Amino acid sequence: MSSVPFHYVDLRAFCYATEDEKRVTDALRTFLPEEFEIERVVNAGHHGDRIVVLSARVERADDVRHVLSRISDLEGWDRVLAELDERVDDNNSLFLRLDKQAAFTGRAELGPGITFRAKVEAYPAKHEKAVKNARETFEELAEEADDTGESGGEATE
Repeated sequence: MSSVPFHYVDLRAFCYATEDEKRVTDALRTFLPEEFEIERVVNAGHHGDRIVVLSARVERADDVRHVLSRISDLEGWDRVLAELDERVDDNNSLFLRLDKQAAFTGRAELGPGITFRAKVEAYPAKHEKAVKNARETFEELAEEADDTGESGGEATE
Protein backbone atom coordinates (compact mmCIF):
# COMPACT_ATOMS: atom_id res chain seq x y z
CA MET A 1 0.00 0.00 0.00
CA SER A 2 1.64 3.19 -1.13
CA SER A 3 -0.24 6.01 0.59
CA VAL A 4 -2.23 5.91 3.80
CA PRO A 5 -5.41 8.03 3.69
CA PHE A 6 -5.83 8.01 7.47
CA HIS A 7 -4.74 10.70 9.94
CA TYR A 8 -4.62 8.21 12.81
CA VAL A 9 -6.02 4.95 14.15
CA ASP A 10 -7.32 4.51 17.70
CA LEU A 11 -7.60 1.06 19.22
CA ARG A 12 -9.34 0.51 22.57
CA ALA A 13 -10.32 -2.48 24.69
CA PHE A 14 -11.90 -2.80 28.10
CA CYS A 15 -10.49 -5.30 30.57
CA TYR A 16 -13.14 -6.32 33.05
CA ALA A 17 -12.46 -7.71 36.54
CA THR A 18 -13.16 -11.24 35.26
CA GLU A 19 -10.47 -10.97 32.55
CA ASP A 20 -6.71 -11.31 32.62
CA GLU A 21 -5.26 -7.88 31.80
CA LYS A 22 -2.17 -9.37 30.14
CA ARG A 23 -4.35 -11.40 27.76
CA VAL A 24 -6.41 -8.33 26.82
CA THR A 25 -3.19 -6.35 26.30
CA ASP A 26 -1.85 -9.16 24.09
CA ALA A 27 -5.08 -9.10 22.08
CA LEU A 28 -4.69 -5.35 21.50
CA ARG A 29 -1.00 -5.83 20.59
CA THR A 30 -2.08 -8.13 17.75
CA PHE A 31 -2.82 -5.01 15.72
CA LEU A 32 -0.03 -2.72 16.96
CA PRO A 33 3.60 -2.30 15.91
CA GLU A 34 6.10 -4.03 18.17
CA GLU A 35 6.79 -2.24 21.48
CA PHE A 36 4.02 0.31 20.81
CA GLU A 37 2.91 2.10 23.98
CA ILE A 38 -0.52 1.22 25.34
CA GLU A 39 -2.21 3.67 27.67
CA ARG A 40 -3.80 2.13 30.76
CA VAL A 41 -6.56 3.84 32.76
CA VAL A 42 -8.25 2.18 35.74
CA ASN A 43 -11.93 2.88 36.28
CA ALA A 44 -14.71 1.49 38.43
CA GLY A 45 -17.89 0.00 37.05
CA HIS A 46 -21.42 0.72 38.29
CA HIS A 47 -21.10 -1.88 41.06
CA GLY A 48 -17.55 -0.89 42.01
CA ASP A 49 -15.87 -3.56 39.89
CA ARG A 50 -12.51 -2.73 38.32
CA ILE A 51 -12.45 -1.89 34.61
CA VAL A 52 -9.13 -1.13 32.92
CA VAL A 53 -9.31 0.79 29.66
CA LEU A 54 -6.41 -0.06 27.35
CA SER A 55 -5.91 2.22 24.36
CA ALA A 56 -3.39 3.25 21.73
CA ARG A 57 -3.34 5.99 19.12
CA VAL A 58 -1.30 5.25 16.02
CA GLU A 59 -0.36 8.38 14.06
CA ARG A 60 2.86 7.76 12.10
CA ALA A 61 2.19 6.63 8.52
CA ASP A 62 4.36 3.50 8.86
CA ASP A 63 2.58 2.54 12.09
CA VAL A 64 -0.85 3.14 10.54
CA ARG A 65 0.25 0.99 7.60
CA HIS A 66 1.22 -1.73 10.09
CA VAL A 67 -2.21 -1.67 11.77
CA LEU A 68 -3.96 -1.79 8.40
CA SER A 69 -1.79 -4.70 7.28
CA ARG A 70 -2.74 -6.59 10.46
CA ILE A 71 -6.43 -6.18 9.71
CA SER A 72 -5.92 -6.95 6.01
CA ASP A 73 -6.72 -10.62 6.67
CA LEU A 74 -9.99 -9.61 8.33
CA GLU A 75 -12.72 -12.10 7.65
CA GLY A 76 -15.76 -10.32 6.30
CA TRP A 77 -14.19 -7.73 3.97
CA ASP A 78 -17.25 -7.98 1.73
CA ARG A 79 -19.45 -7.07 4.68
CA VAL A 80 -17.21 -4.16 5.70
CA LEU A 81 -17.21 -2.80 2.14
CA ALA A 82 -20.99 -3.16 1.88
CA GLU A 83 -21.47 -1.29 5.17
CA LEU A 84 -18.77 1.33 4.64
CA ASP A 85 -21.20 4.21 4.20
CA GLU A 86 -22.68 3.43 7.65
CA ARG A 87 -19.29 2.72 9.25
CA VAL A 88 -17.94 6.21 8.39
CA ASP A 89 -19.58 8.92 10.48
CA ASP A 90 -20.15 12.61 9.71
CA ASN A 91 -16.72 13.45 11.20
CA ASN A 92 -15.05 11.11 8.69
CA SER A 93 -14.19 8.53 11.34
CA LEU A 94 -14.36 4.89 10.34
CA PHE A 95 -15.48 2.40 13.01
CA LEU A 96 -14.94 -1.35 13.25
CA ARG A 97 -15.41 -3.69 16.18
CA LEU A 98 -12.85 -6.45 16.33
CA ASP A 99 -13.22 -9.71 18.23
CA LYS A 100 -11.04 -9.66 21.37
CA GLN A 101 -10.87 -13.45 21.66
CA ALA A 102 -9.82 -13.89 18.02
CA ALA A 103 -7.24 -11.11 18.40
CA PHE A 104 -5.71 -12.91 21.39
CA THR A 105 -5.02 -15.86 19.08
CA GLY A 106 -3.60 -13.54 16.41
CA ARG A 107 -6.63 -13.45 14.10
CA ALA A 108 -8.60 -10.45 12.85
CA GLU A 109 -12.36 -10.94 12.95
CA LEU A 110 -15.35 -8.68 13.35
CA GLY A 111 -16.90 -8.98 16.78
CA PRO A 112 -17.01 -7.53 20.27
CA GLY A 113 -14.10 -6.41 22.40
CA ILE A 114 -11.78 -4.06 20.50
CA THR A 115 -12.90 -0.76 19.03
CA PHE A 116 -11.05 0.36 15.90
CA ARG A 117 -11.54 4.01 14.96
CA ALA A 118 -9.66 5.59 12.08
CA LYS A 119 -9.85 9.22 11.02
CA VAL A 120 -10.11 9.15 7.23
CA GLU A 121 -8.38 11.84 5.21
CA ALA A 122 -10.78 13.63 2.89
CA TYR A 123 -10.18 16.82 0.97
CA PRO A 124 -12.66 18.41 0.99
CA ALA A 125 -13.75 16.96 4.34
CA LYS A 126 -16.95 15.39 3.05
CA HIS A 127 -18.49 12.08 4.05
CA GLU A 128 -18.62 10.84 0.44
CA LYS A 129 -14.91 11.54 -0.10
CA ALA A 130 -13.97 9.81 3.16
CA VAL A 131 -16.01 6.72 2.21
CA LYS A 132 -14.37 6.68 -1.23
CA ASN A 133 -10.86 6.89 0.29
CA ALA A 134 -11.59 4.17 2.84
CA ARG A 135 -13.16 1.95 0.16
CA GLU A 136 -10.12 2.29 -2.12
CA THR A 137 -7.77 1.47 0.75
CA PHE A 138 -9.80 -1.55 1.87
CA GLU A 139 -10.16 -2.85 -1.70
CA GLU A 140 -6.39 -2.58 -2.06
CA LEU A 141 -5.93 -4.44 1.25
CA ALA A 142 -8.33 -7.16 0.08
CA GLU A 143 -6.39 -7.54 -3.19
CA GLU A 144 -3.12 -7.81 -1.27
CA ALA A 145 -4.67 -10.44 1.01
CA ASP A 146 -5.93 -12.37 -2.05
CA ASP A 147 -2.43 -12.22 -3.57
CA THR A 148 -1.00 -13.79 -0.43
CA GLY A 149 -3.69 -16.45 -0.24
CA GLU A 150 -5.60 -15.04 2.73
CA SER A 151 -9.37 -15.34 2.74
CA GLY A 152 -11.91 -12.58 3.16
CA GLY A 153 -14.87 -14.73 4.14
CA GLU A 154 -17.99 -13.82 6.03
CA ALA A 155 -18.01 -13.10 9.73
CA THR A 156 -20.65 -11.97 12.17
CA GLU A 157 -20.43 -9.14 14.64
